[in-house]
Amino acid sequence: MHEKYLFEYAVIRMVPRVEREEFCNVGIILYCKELRFLQTIYTINENRVLALNEKADIPEIEAYLQAFDRISKGDKSAGPIARLDMPSRFRWLTAQRSTILQTSRVHPGFCSDPQAALSRLHEQLVL
Repeated sequence: MHEKYLFEYAVIRMVPRVEREEFCNVGIILYCKELRFLQTIYTINENRVLALNEKADIPEIEAYLQAFDRISKGDKSAGPIARLDMPSRFRWLTAQRSTILQTSRVHPGFCSDPQAALSRLHEQLVL
């Protein structure tokens, strides 16, 4: 039997009009301390986004998600937050904010393969 490791994840939400508090799930961020794993996965469903705001700028949303992904990977060119250690990057990315990209509360789980858990959560909660 494979050993199970504690992981934490949050759903990445696209909020096209913050004042309306409506959102569309677009991705997952998953962190597993023991396996030194921090990664995001995202998919923009343009029809869902445009149903919430017909004037939503899809390329801009894509750019924000790419920055989010680069920070999670620790890409040094993504700025000072990307240079933080892995736990700090995860906490920063999942902190509450009132911008076009928000995350759900952080949820725990156990897995033997964080990449598989990330894919499963993406399929269940985003696609």
